Amino acid sequence: MSTSGSEVSSPVAPFGGKLINIDNGGTLTDICVIDGQKLYRTKTITTPYDLSKCLLDGLAKVAVEIYGKPDLLNLLLSTDYIRYSTTQGTNALVERKGPRLGLVIAGNLILEAIRGEGSQAELFDVLVGTRVQTLDTTLQESALDAATVRAMTALSSAGANRVIVAVGGSGHEVDEARLKRLLLRKFPPHMLGAIPILYSHEIVADADDVRRAWTSLFNAFLHPAMERFLYNAEHKLRAYRIRNPLLIFRNDGYAARVSKTAAIKTYSSGPRGGAEGARVLSEHYSFPRLLSIDVGGTTTDISLVENGIVRSHRRGLIEGVETSFPLCDVVSSGVGGSSIIRVVDGLVKVGPESVGGLPGPACFGLGGKEATMTDGFLVSGLLDPDTFFGGQMKLDRERAISAIDEAVAGPLGLSIDRAVSVMEDAWVGKVADSIKAYDGDRGDTVLAAFGGAGPFAVCRIADQVGIDRILIPGLAPVFSAFGLAFSDVAHVYAAPLHGRQVSDVQGCREGLVERARRGMFAEGATLDECRIEEVLTFTDATGEQSLPFSGDMLPVGLPAHARASLSMTVVKPIAKPSLVSQFGPRTGDAEAAGTRQVLVDGVRRDVPLYRVEDQTPGIGADGPAVLEEAFFTCRIDAGWRFQINAARYISLIKHPNGAQAR
Repeated sequence: MSTSGSEVSSPVAPFGGKLINIDNGGTLTDICVIDGQKLYRTKTITTPYDLSKCLLDGLAKVAVEIYGKPDLLNLLLSTDYIRYSTTQGTNALVERKGPRLGLVIAGNLILEAIRGEGSQAELFDVLVGTRVQTLDTTLQESALDAATVRAMTALSSAGANRVIVAVGGSGHEVDEARLKRLLLRKFPPHMLGAIPILYSHEIVADADDVRRAWTSLFNAFLHPAMERFLYNAEHKLRAYRIRNPLLIFRNDGYAARVSKTAAIKTYSSGPRGGAEGARVLSEHYSFPRLLSIDVGGTTTDISLVENGIVRSHRRGLIEGVETSFPLCDVVSSGVGGSSIIRVVDGLVKVGPESVGGLPGPACFGLGGKEATMTDGFLVSGLLDPDTFFGGQMKLDRERAISAIDEAVAGPLGLSIDRAVSVMEDAWVGKVADSIKAYDGDRGDTVLAAFGGAGPFAVCRIADQVGIDRILIPGLAPVFSAFGLAFSDVAHVYAAPLHGRQVSDVQGCREGLVERARRGMFAEGATLDECRIEEVLTFTDATGEQSLPFSGDMLPVGLPAHARASLSMTVVKPIAKPSLVSQFGPRTGDAEAAGTRQVLVDGVRRDVPLYRVEDQTPGIGADGPAVLEEAFFTCRIDAGWRFQINAARYISLIKHPNGAQAR
């Protein structure tokens, strides 16, 4: 099997057309191409200095597999849709790397309400800190002019390189528009060094002032990196005269053009691809409750599918802070295969900082000197230095040992083997603790493990959280990219209701329909081709409620003082693949390719090595063992049994009471 971008056993039924799905992570960029019933996948190291480079490098690898040469032109011209997702925004927040934000508040918004308490206050201090100015919009024009200039000068002097204006109260749109006119006169954007100024009412229509302010802050933090890369990538793809524009996969499970996507909706879009794939898995295998962990180089992304629905929030949470948009409930913990592991105050600390793909773990030999769990698994014997990354990258065991000695073994006075065990304890513990914090009820739950680092020690993770069945998708290393193939193109349009009469509702709906018509025209669709879903949302003293809506009459019993709004989700369906192959009775024993010496409970021992591509459907074996394919390696611990089906999906089941089955 070729390893540069290999064709794999397809888990999908015959499918018309060609789809390219790209998931850009902090360490690796994954590419999955579905062409009929053929499926190709590859990985390439993420190039943070130019993210479009790793994208085109990966596409060139796939083209070699399909055409025998890096024929990007033919690949792109023959493709129906290119979907792209990224964890760059997630990683930026996890690692706290982004622009220095300034905040101007006015109206009835006060700093204490926005900053909040606990973790919300800590996040605010990182993103904004003391770069806050308050304006009095009741001032006369000349006085307001002077106050605004002083505020902007103060923010600029404090280091703000992006400013958000948020006014509280029912007249916030009018007041923000007034400030915008003033600021355009005083600080025209065409001048050199002009600081971008964003206005909360232009980001989202939300009557909740604090929520709207936070949504604007998040969007401003994510915007520069997303804009710089996505437009650069689209520009380079257009040079190949692609048939359809690049589609950005969003956290809500839909896709859209770059120019039609707010930055905040790219947050956790990569992990959301994994969640979308998990939703399809749960339906195909009839799992009522599927908890998934997508372990990459920088983060572990956790999501849940229950009764075929991805767990989401109507008002999505980002690091526990409520935003105005619906977001999938994906929690990203700063632990991955490239997370930096070091000793702090006598304890082993994992992440959240990551070495990424460049310079990468020490064993990559690309200049990295920090110890990571990838280095640990290499030294433990789990990883083969000659077959890692499909044989494309030779790992350097001596560099890994040196990094572990410097970061962990030396400071704790341990042997290298003992240091590796302690590193794994901390790494597994952080993943397990993140799962426990995310989902307290794990009864009758299947754990789906994917991402390049997901299968490494998944049996031990499952043991710690109390789960006795695991599913490793056959496309585990690129599963989030694969999940993008199940999304449609869609947009959500929302507007407040300014009255309760039929004419008010009709006017609001007509405005939404016109916005939808223009928006979907830009996506190459008419409304006749789309599915439209309308929702009425109202908020009163008891909280916020949403219900399906149609027609022009508001429901009887709507609270008299409730603030109401209409939203319209407009969906253009795209043809999607469907999964094949189930699990049946075990048909025989897996064929071992030899043995591998690995650390098991602190002791090195020889265990059977099974290569996934060598196995026939239905076979299985018991742990301890190592299961390996081109882009992932899994240590199967004692007490666990694996079985492989025709689509190369792997089921791991724990023996009752941990006893070895015979």
